[in-house]
Amino acid sequence: MVLQPSERHYRDWSHRRLGPWCSPTGSPAPLSCETGCGEGSWILVCRLLVPTQVSLLSMEEDIDTRKINNSFLRDHSYATEADIISTVEFNHTGELLATGDKGGRVVIFQREQESKNQVHRRGEYNVYSTFQSHEPEFDYLKSLEIEEKINKIRWLPQQNAAYFLLSTNDKTVKLWKVSERDKRPEGYNLKDEEGRLRDPATITTLRVPVLRPMDLMVEATPRRVFANAHTYHINSISVNSDYETYMSADDLRINLWNFEITNQSFNIVDIKPANMEELTEVITAAEFHPHHCNTFVYSSSKGTIRLCDMRASALCDRHTKFFEEPEDPSNRSFFSEIISSISDVKFSHSGRYIMTRDYLTVKVWDLNMENRPIETYQVHDYLRSKLCSLYENDCIFDKFECVWNGSDSVIMTGSYNNFFRMFDRNTKRDVTLEASRENSKPRAILKPRKVCVGGKRRKDEISVDSLDFSKKILHTAWHPSENIIAVAATNNLYIFQDKVN
Repeated sequence: MVLQPSERHYRDWSHRRLGPWCSPTGSPAPLSCETGCGEGSWILVCRLLVPTQVSLLSMEEDIDTRKINNSFLRDHSYATEADIISTVEFNHTGELLATGDKGGRVVIFQREQESKNQVHRRGEYNVYSTFQSHEPEFDYLKSLEIEEKINKIRWLPQQNAAYFLLSTNDKTVKLWKVSERDKRPEGYNLKDEEGRLRDPATITTLRVPVLRPMDLMVEATPRRVFANAHTYHINSISVNSDYETYMSADDLRINLWNFEITNQSFNIVDIKPANMEELTEVITAAEFHPHHCNTFVYSSSKGTIRLCDMRASALCDRHTKFFEEPEDPSNRSFFSEIISSISDVKFSHSGRYIMTRDYLTVKVWDLNMENRPIETYQVHDYLRSKLCSLYENDCIFDKFECVWNGSDSVIMTGSYNNFFRMFDRNTKRDVTLEASRENSKPRAILKPRKVCVGGKRRKDEISVDSLDFSKKILHTAWHPSENIIAVAATNNLYIFQDKVN
């Protein structure tokens, strides 16, 4: 059988999404930011390296064991696949920043406290805790290896002295508790100072244990493990605004979990057809509304967004609203279906708008208007002429994320050559910046970059033919209330802040 171009694309693409155990035929086999994005207004606060191993900090004897900053920069050309950062997320206050990598590790950075002598260092983040969240597994029933890669991290609002976060790989979601301990109990009756049980015959007095000061220790302990609920790869997790439930989404289903129940979940969306030959789209991202606990959205590989209301029915297969932009027939090509696939969807902080990212554009939708987006921003339109080569090297399947600033006035997303783009919704200005080792000096001001498509190239421009597609910014995060951003580039995490801060 000879596949037609559109059919060939879908089968190839669907196979990548659903994994080797499920082919398309069904046979067995993841504020107060009012300054906008003015050119040259961002400076590098610090460049952080995700440890290649948990014991990496011991490579230098004289450095602070809780810090990896500019003094620890070195050539990391030896970084392995496991060291690549796969997700970045600020907590609700912005004081902590968590990263996950393909090796299943979670590294949490804590913001430097401001001091009278070092006011300018307020924005720096230092290593707070590092732990192994997921391990590689093997599904013997399906002969399938389950990677340890961290697909998403989501913080829960802080209720006490401890921090809680969700992390997920392709199959399992875990709830982690991160807490500090600076005291330890001493003076047990039945145990000696080494922790060994004492001979009861030697115990002649009753002692009251006391707490003694000790060096600060940050402990990460798994509190819940939510497993065995997804047949396909988990691509999204989202905490509900009621803070009692969360949802996890894979390619064909979305499940609703209660934080206190690990052995049962409710299936709220199921788009799997009875015959896998009829499969035409997959779920690519999902998120809860920031204020209404009954509302959520999910996007698909067809470039559509569905808004669902859990009050309507237990199974939300019938959407409440359907957002789709009609395709211009004059722009249709072999790659139209691929580049229209939505890789990320985010509610604005106000809950009024939805932002989506496809391969070439970022779009902003008003919840009250379903037929077309109210804003469309071209991220790297100069790549339209390169789609054929991007298809051949699989870059066209890259999943770029997008984020809002704290006031929903500026949006940010990544591109190739370690470029990332910012769009000011009020002034309609945009800027292209680069996260690179050449700009890794602290307090260095970022210079806007421009890409030249053809003709004579200026001194400060880079040719589209010179772009490095192996360097890509897929994961970014914006501080919830300040102009501080985190940009992940391979195994490097760049943190920038606005110059006026």
